[in-house]
Amino acid sequence: MKYGCIGERLGHSFSKEIHALIADYEYELRELTPDSVGAFMTEKRFNAINVTIPYKENVIPYLDSIDEAAKLIGSVNTVVNRGGRLYGYNTDFYGMSRLIEKCGIDLLKKKVLILGSGGTSKTAYAVAKSMGADPIIRVSRQRRDDAVSYSDMYESHTDADVIINTTPVGMYPDIFARSVELSRFPSLSGYVDAVYNPLRPTAVLEALERGVSAEGGLYMLVAQAVRASEIFLDATLSDDTLDTAFDKILRSKENVVLIGMPSSGKSTVGRLVAEALGRKFVDTDEIIKELAGTSIPEIFATRGEAYFRNLESEAIDIASKGTSLVIATGGGAVLKWENVKALKRNGRLFFLDRSPEKLITTSDRPLSSDRDALIKLYNERYGIYCSSADVKIDGNDDAASVAKNITEYFKR
Repeated sequence: MKYGCIGERLGHSFSKEIHALIADYEYELRELTPDSVGAFMTEKRFNAINVTIPYKENVIPYLDSIDEAAKLIGSVNTVVNRGGRLYGYNTDFYGMSRLIEKCGIDLLKKKVLILGSGGTSKTAYAVAKSMGADPIIRVSRQRRDDAVSYSDMYESHTDADVIINTTPVGMYPDIFARSVELSRFPSLSGYVDAVYNPLRPTAVLEALERGVSAEGGLYMLVAQAVRASEIFLDATLSDDTLDTAFDKILRSKENVVLIGMPSSGKSTVGRLVAEALGRKFVDTDEIIKELAGTSIPEIFATRGEAYFRNLESEAIDIASKGTSLVIATGGGAVLKWENVKALKRNGRLFFLDRSPEKLITTSDRPLSSDRDALIKLYNERYGIYCSSADVKIDGNDDAASVAKNITEYFKR
């Protein structure tokens, strides 16, 4: 292996794709057990590597030299092999700094809570200190000399201004988990999460709902990769490398999610968009039918709408965990805000706004089987579609034209 990343679990990692956008070298992901890290580092069969959870501290004893920033933080995420000597660096400091700046969060004289006790938490502490935060309090599952417990946090520190999550809680596949109850922090003005898969972790979405400036960890991941690549190659990359790479990786991973009325063309348009973008197409109605083992009209007739809505939420949870998809949803998918949040974790929501006179009634749509029911449904749901969508698309053209508009918008 010449260049790559080592960690315990890397199935969720975007690093290989990000480095491919930054520079022209072969980058490999290598999962290691705790018992095999020592042998890997001792053999030194690599040019340069990134190090991720949980080995950012474990690799330090095998290094011949550590730069001052990494030494101060006590965590290494980049190692370069120069003639058999291993040099350690910390590019997470740069990544975390750029992420906080991107959010527009001011830490000067602010009370900051840092969730977690691993290598990234040490980096976050150093960054917060460099930005003038005061006080800075680390939070761990167990009370320690340098950290309070979560129960201590809820008892004494709910006046925090900013929270930085450095734990893997909420990372794929456990995307619905969260490490903190943000509702208990009335003064919160900023929330930063090192988790990058999903693109918008649950806590980030909750913070945004509350009007709190928040961002997931993808920008940090790209920023530290840019800095690591400079160290790998002993070169300086152009100023726009970071934002260009971030835009490309975000666009490549973000789902295109179609919402709108029954018969507005979501499935037809979705298949065309998927073909144009070279992506897999997913229809949540098809997942529902697979889960139930029967048709949607039969579900309504035998089990009722409430049962169907629960199946719909289950189907949306399944679809929303994926990335790089085109997803067509049922007409009532947005009726539960939890469904909307699930879809927004990895997706951008496009509302196909088709005029009611162009919608059609069919017997296989139980809630819109006649014209009066369809119009009533349209009036009840229109505001919900608008408030849920990230983008509203004119759905009155033919399917090919609508699909072209969505594809061009998404590529921009």
